[in-house]
Amino acid sequence: VCLSVCQLVCLVLPDSTMAELEGLEFGKSDFVLLDEVTMEQFMENLKLRFEKGRIYTFIGEVVVSVNPYKQMDMYGHEVVEAYRGRELYENPPHLYALADSAYKAMKRRAKDTCIVISGESGAGKTEASKYIMQYIAAITNPSQQAEVESVKNVLLKSNCVLEAFGNAKTNRNDNSSRFGKYMDINFNFNGDPTGGHINNYLLEKSRVIKQQGGERNFHSFYQLLLGGTQEMLASLHLQKDPAAYTYTREGAVSQTSNDDRSSHKAVLSAMKVIGFSPQEVDTVYRVLGTILHLGNVQFESDGESTCVSEERLVDTVAALTNTQPEAMSKALLYRTVATGGGDVIDKGHNVQEASDARDAFAKALYERLFCWIVSRINSVIEVRDYNPALHGKNTVIGVLDIYGFEIFDNNSFEQFCINYCNEKLQQLFIELILRQEQEEYQREGITWQHIEYFNNQIIVDLVEQPHRGIISILDEACLSVGRVTDRLCLDSMDSKLGQHPHYTSRKLCPTEKSMEFNRDFRIRHYAGDVTYSVEGFIDKNRDPLFQDFKRLMYNSSDPVLQEMWPDGQLGISEVTKRPLTAATLFKNSMIALVENLACKEPYYVRCVKPNDVKSPVVFEEARCRHQVEYLGLLENVRVRRAGFAYRQPYDRFLQRYKMTCEYTWPNHLMDTDRAAVESIITQHGFQDDVAYGLTKLFVRTPRTLFTLEQERAALIPILVLFLQKVWRGALARMRCRRMRAIYTIMGAYKRHKVKAHFREVEHRFANVRNMPDYGRSVQWPEPPAVLALFQTNTQLLYRRWWARQIIKNIPPSHMAEVRAKVAALGALQGERPAWGCNRTWERDYLSSAGDSPQYSSSFAKVLKDLKNKDQFSSVLFSSLVRKVNRFNKSSDRAVLLTDIYLYKLEPRKNFKLLKKISLDTVTGLSVTAGSDQMVVLHTVARDDVLLCLQSGALSPNEDRVGELLGTLADHFARVKHKPLQVTVRSTGLQLHMRGKPKSVTVETKIGQPTADFRKSSQGFVLLLPAN
Repeated sequence: VCLSVCQLVCLVLPDSTMAELEGLEFGKSDFVLLDEVTMEQFMENLKLRFEKGRIYTFIGEVVVSVNPYKQMDMYGHEVVEAYRGRELYENPPHLYALADSAYKAMKRRAKDTCIVISGESGAGKTEASKYIMQYIAAITNPSQQAEVESVKNVLLKSNCVLEAFGNAKTNRNDNSSRFGKYMDINFNFNGDPTGGHINNYLLEKSRVIKQQGGERNFHSFYQLLLGGTQEMLASLHLQKDPAAYTYTREGAVSQTSNDDRSSHKAVLSAMKVIGFSPQEVDTVYRVLGTILHLGNVQFESDGESTCVSEERLVDTVAALTNTQPEAMSKALLYRTVATGGGDVIDKGHNVQEASDARDAFAKALYERLFCWIVSRINSVIEVRDYNPALHGKNTVIGVLDIYGFEIFDNNSFEQFCINYCNEKLQQLFIELILRQEQEEYQREGITWQHIEYFNNQIIVDLVEQPHRGIISILDEACLSVGRVTDRLCLDSMDSKLGQHPHYTSRKLCPTEKSMEFNRDFRIRHYAGDVTYSVEGFIDKNRDPLFQDFKRLMYNSSDPVLQEMWPDGQLGISEVTKRPLTAATLFKNSMIALVENLACKEPYYVRCVKPNDVKSPVVFEEARCRHQVEYLGLLENVRVRRAGFAYRQPYDRFLQRYKMTCEYTWPNHLMDTDRAAVESIITQHGFQDDVAYGLTKLFVRTPRTLFTLEQERAALIPILVLFLQKVWRGALARMRCRRMRAIYTIMGAYKRHKVKAHFREVEHRFANVRNMPDYGRSVQWPEPPAVLALFQTNTQLLYRRWWARQIIKNIPPSHMAEVRAKVAALGALQGERPAWGCNRTWERDYLSSAGDSPQYSSSFAKVLKDLKNKDQFSSVLFSSLVRKVNRFNKSSDRAVLLTDIYLYKLEPRKNFKLLKKISLDTVTGLSVTAGSDQMVVLHTVARDDVLLCLQSGALSPNEDRVGELLGTLADHFARVKHKPLQVTVRSTGLQLHMRGKPKSVTVETKIGQPTADFRKSSQGFVLLLPAN
């Protein structure tokens, strides 16, 4: 199906979008827009965009990325904001557009997605994965939740650490990934990252001991040697010179663009952010130091046995691994073997065997270290306590950054595995993009022009087919009894695979002189022919490491090293099962990886390497053409132009877009979902841009989908408001009914509680009239809240009734005393504990012969004369007192209180009248809170009366203050109809004498016979006997 450029522009992009994004001088931003789908036009467009600095180009939803070999100003915050939330075709091609599309698919449809980054070594895959990770981190967690930010930081910083320990400089790439990495990023229902998991594949551990000319060991070694502090290097017994160590000597002279010093600081900082403890970081670098020292360990023979040339190196290695030097030396020179009879013997190595064992140990140390670092990062970022029912579905975006296709001058076992991995990924691409798409069109009955493409399944079968594949032949050779050489393994492959169209060797093709006899074989990969040297295949597949080293490391006193070597806990007699070979383990991991990717919605980044000299201006057309061919990009363009950008089952399409059509919202009444979908498409005028399959709708261009999404996004708030209105109304009605029911229940319950309370009160007080205390001891029941005030009033009525019952039994002659005591009780308010409540109040003590035998007769005469003279009707109180006179001297006096006057009398002169004060001038009375008998009568003239009541002969220690106070207060209340102002003080009394303020305090004094006043600086002191 061929479309004109104008038609394609209208189909793929909204009106004028293309012109706004990029001018024609930059070429076509999407290869689908090519006038003709030919290799010449494809390469011409790719070259033009590279030369114009446009390194990204679309093929539909696939991004083709060309390595620019320079820093590009296209990854800043402004660019992130420009791509955030936008559709794929709204901006110029970019990794951010693809990352945002994968993120939106994951968030909108709750579907797991993955981004597969492929291409050969040096094409820019690692950088692409870092930019994708940075974009996802930048657009998530807008609310800046601390927990989410921590996860993002760990995910980003993990790249720095894994690059240091898993990347190395090769002749094609200064930062080549020497391991495969697949990272799953988990997201919550809000679209914020909650954790992740990293899988690593086939670390090229052989690089630890040997590198090709011009290449380097892993970055971590050079970062340690060139960037480590003097203290760190001294603690590891290292020099600041990579050339001093066998394993890093080759790379010491290699030129690289990496800054090892700054990278070392960045790695230490990243490990701290991730959560590595100082002890763990120390162990990591001690392992690196151990490997460097191991490489310098040399062996020599004295004809009978092998020994280490420099024992100090063994001591250093033992110290760094926290093991015993004797155990380390024995592990390097001997191998422990269990015989058939159960005996254990030590078999000595020759020089070559000892060297091979040392190298195997060094490779295993680094591999275990790298795997432990990955697992340590995983332990930090794993999703914890996630409950889908509570937190929503946990969705995933996977990012695959794995080694690209490799063709070196000398290709060994590692290149064989790496290229097999790329065959598997290419097969996945063919399955998902090419074959499955065309098969789906046929299955759905869509008119389709078949497009030819190369299916590399035949090459995958050549490698992994059971019993006949290369990996199976390798495993058979490794499991065979006796010594099987690489040459015999090659002969076996020649005999079994000689007829395969993608396999050959010098023996099968004698005229092919580019291969060596008994050494080389060739596979016709989808990316080109690769010649492999079979030398070392058997050993690398067996991956031999003597159990002695495993037990040695497990018995280290370093807990981190023990954690790296868990299989070392097995004894020599317990290790019986032969482990899987390296090729089989890698094959199984690749199959699992492909299955994992196949269940996700894939997005592809196809990386192209423009030249081999790492130049930002050189575009080697032949080299790029080869990559375009084996990546299947041209076939991808053809399928994309002839196919459909989007497909969805009718029910799911209807569920998502039914609100955009009046005939389908909220539910349609048509016969089938397809008919409802047709009405949606017809209403929007998209009939020419869709095709109807048996079960799915196929949409040709993203523009149609984008228009529907825009309309849906505009309607969603309206629908949400409508649903909120309906739901809120339903909730309000439910609440109203519930509240009515609640009030009904509450009313009934309250009535029940009120009645129950009344019955309980009636029951408890039914017989109080016959009780001695008239129910005083009866406990009132706790009332319900509604009856609290009622109960208070009821208790008041009861107390009045109770008082009435008590009072009606009191003779009338005693009522005056009762009223006085009640008045005193109210006036004192409990502030004076002792006030004579429990005794009989005589009132007129001076007339009592029992209390005042020597004064009673003379006082009776004086009282009669005063009564006749002043016409008072009753005596309220009389008593002997100790009084302070106007000369501030104390003297004995008598006080007579009547209903009209207060008289001050001289008892020693026949009660001569000294002073008469009208009660109308008395304003108040003050007493103390203690047991003293001091009283102050306040007058209007501010000439107060200070006196201390004295007890009589009848009861020498009785308290008379309460009696005077109560009698006077009762008189004021009954006769004068106003309250008497009573003041009770705890420390002293305040008064005025002749208008001057005075204060009176109370003190006790040893030897003081009776209470008496004494002048003080502030007024007076009442001295009381100490006992």
